[in-house]
Amino acid sequence: MVLQRDSLKADSIARKTGQLPGAILPGHRIVAFYGNIRSKGMGILGREPKAQMMRKFDKVLAEWQAADPSLPVMPALHSVTITAQGAAGADGKYRLMNSKSTIEETRAWAKEKNALLFMDVQVGLSDLPHELPKLTEYLKDPTIHLGIDPEFAMATKNARPGKKIGTYDAKDVNYAINFLARIVSENHLPPKILIVHRFTQGMLTNYKNIKLDPRVQVIIDMDGWGDPVLKKDSYKAYVQKQPVQYTGFKLFYEYDIKRKPFHLMTPKEVLAELTPVPLYVQYQ
Repeated sequence: MVLQRDSLKADSIARKTGQLPGAILPGHRIVAFYGNIRSKGMGILGREPKAQMMRKFDKVLAEWQAADPSLPVMPALHSVTITAQGAAGADGKYRLMNSKSTIEETRAWAKEKNALLFMDVQVGLSDLPHELPKLTEYLKDPTIHLGIDPEFAMATKNARPGKKIGTYDAKDVNYAINFLARIVSENHLPPKILIVHRFTQGMLTNYKNIKLDPRVQVIIDMDGWGDPVLKKDSYKAYVQKQPVQYTGFKLFYEYDIKRKPFHLMTPKEVLAELTPVPLYVQYQ
């Protein structure tokens, strides 16, 4: 009998300057447009016609590059691929995966832009072990990465998505890290990036138990909207004070300017007022 070596227990991992070859961070800043190309309500990615949205994206990328010329900007499309639903569905799990045609069209948009593609997962009453394997074949592409959203992880809340704010524990994040690390090892890929959204204390528990792996670069993304003062305070409270590895910050075209005198923070403001300076910036 031949024993199969567990690809998570690699014999050796060659590092260069503390990172694996091909690692995107910390040598770049990722700037992403978020949403779903089939939905006007989920974010900028689907809100405007494609050509108009891409022109806006080009402008934002140029603004970020001008604000910090020291770090190359890496464009990304962040697509909600498995979406929490208000209806239970046939299996009662309150989530729905995009069709293959939607995924492939989004992938084509990213390739046209020479951009990364993040596939975002909202599990509803399902869980990561049941949902992430659906994305395995896509994640074998070195340009495709993963996002997980505790807001819509409702198993511990026993509630429908949107009724309460969901939560992930370190063990859930560790599952995602190990899932990606295995794909990296088995397919000889550069490191993957994992985005974990967060805007409350309870959305991520036991963060100190998250076990990092050089095959996966972890970003905690401050996902709250509204008054810039509140957004900065949330970043300090839940991202700066509970660091995992790298940090992200989210800007909302609609909700950040909903009430006066709120405004959409500029790249220069984000860079000047957040510590550590985020290496991932997302527009919704």
